[in-house]
Amino acid sequence: MHQLHRTACAAPTCLSRFLHGRNTWDDLTDNDRQEICFALEAMQGRRCAYCECSLNEHDQHIEHFQQRGRYPRGTFDWENLFWSCSRVGSCGKHKDVCGPYNHADLIRPDVEDPERFFLFVFDGSIAIRCGLTNAEQHRAEETLRIFNLDGQWGPLRHMRKAAVAGYVETFKELEELSTVFSTPEIMAYINSEYAYTRNLPFCTAIKHFLTLQGITL
Repeated sequence: MHQLHRTACAAPTCLSRFLHGRNTWDDLTDNDRQEICFALEAMQGRRCAYCECSLNEHDQHIEHFQQRGRYPRGTFDWENLFWSCSRVGSCGKHKDVCGPYNHADLIRPDVEDPERFFLFVFDGSIAIRCGLTNAEQHRAEETLRIFNLDGQWGPLRHMRKAAVAGYVETFKELEELSTVFSTPEIMAYINSEYAYTRNLPFCTAIKHFLTLQGITL
């Protein structure tokens, strides 16, 4: 999960034709849904808003951050919509079956920077950062629980670990060749790789690994 900027993209105009109390989500046409997905893609790329997996490789759906069943007024609210993968064991689908919770406890990636709460580790896990208040700690824990982003060695952990694995091996080789490459050269490589990976699936896990290498040089 990483920060998204909703103000950088325009709200889909089709949403203005629908009104809570008069329409239901099923009233949207395929063209309406496509327009909403285009707008969400402008905000988050073709990556799940929660786990960052590629939406080209996984089933996906338009996601209501506050569920329609519990917050029907937000059915057509642009601020309430994200694009999520449809993996049953995590993200939007998991959120919808995990029982009652306070949506205000969840970290919204278009409002807050999730990286202030989480550190992605090279083994695929997610650690909660030190120094948070008790309230922030609770919100971080609830976000991981409700979206099941850090299930014990579940599929997401393996996918994040695989995304970082190539960089781990590369830096092992660079360490062995440290007498050949200078620190500025290695830093230049880190910066170029970081720029390249910004739009890749699981980019936050890759970013945190590359950042760690820069710190430890």
